[in-house]
Amino acid sequence: MRCHLAGDVAILILVAILWGTTNPFLKRGTEGLEQVKRESRPQQMLAEIKFLCLNYKYMLPFIVNQCGSFIYYLALGSTDLTLAVPLCNSLALVFTVATGKVLGENIGGPRAVLGMVLVVLGVAICIAASGHRNP
Repeated sequence: MRCHLAGDVAILILVAILWGTTNPFLKRGTEGLEQVKRESRPQQMLAEIKFLCLNYKYMLPFIVNQCGSFIYYLALGSTDLTLAVPLCNSLALVFTVATGKVLGENIGGPRAVLGMVLVVLGVAICIAASGHRNP
């Protein structure tokens, strides 16, 4: 059963990577959206959707991010929710911060790094605890 756990963890880490690494690119892809101005609310909404859908800098990371969501959806059928939810969401945050740092964003200094280390430690504890529940 440990192989099953290892496979589940690998898939969930893949989801976290897909979600986390795309977040800074999605943020960058929305640059210029604030320049879109229309007279009415419905026109504004349609203009913003058009801006995003025609912007490859937004759509490419969005598609990759949604692939992560699809894999997550499939994984939930065979994965313990008490492992899947904290692992994916917390590691996605770590990958978001790490990717942002690589892209030159200010991640907040040593306290942010300490926070990331603590998140990874917490995830490791969750994985270890899941391994003991499912021998």
